[in-house]
Amino acid sequence: MPKFRYSFQVEDPLLYVKASAREVNISPKHAREICKTINGMNLTKARRFLQDVVAKKVAVPFRRYHLQVSHKSSTIGYAAGRYPVKAAEVFLKLLDNLENNASFKGMNVEKVVIVHANAYKGLTIKDYVPRAFGRSSPNFHVLVHIELVGKEVP
Repeated sequence: MPKFRYSFQVEDPLLYVKASAREVNISPKHAREICKTINGMNLTKARRFLQDVVAKKVAVPFRRYHLQVSHKSSTIGYAAGRYPVKAAEVFLKLLDNLENNASFKGMNVEKVVIVHANAYKGLTIKDYVPRAFGRSSPNFHVLVHIELVGKEVP
């Protein structure tokens, strides 16, 4: 069993609350864009945003991976955007975990702000699709590690 660590270095662990999801089968690009969007939001605002993404009311702005991505009117400040529903549902579960960890530590959940949101590539599942004439094509799935760190602000 691998030992996972957080990329966020904490000086005082009593001030911060952490939650992570390891080796999740979602798109790394979608996870990265959601992390950039919810970083700096409080938990209720991030939850409302992700619920609107699942309902396809608000699009996630794509800052880096925006080539050939259609424009959405709900992305403020950025033209390109999408509705990554599968990734947003995983982030909603992770926000529930972060909220439960904060309440367990005795923090005020309404004042917890996400100070660190990170998604990076994990394990690659290699699969091959058989083709004609004895050939095959690779069909690799990249799993994602997600980290959320929150801090209670006054």
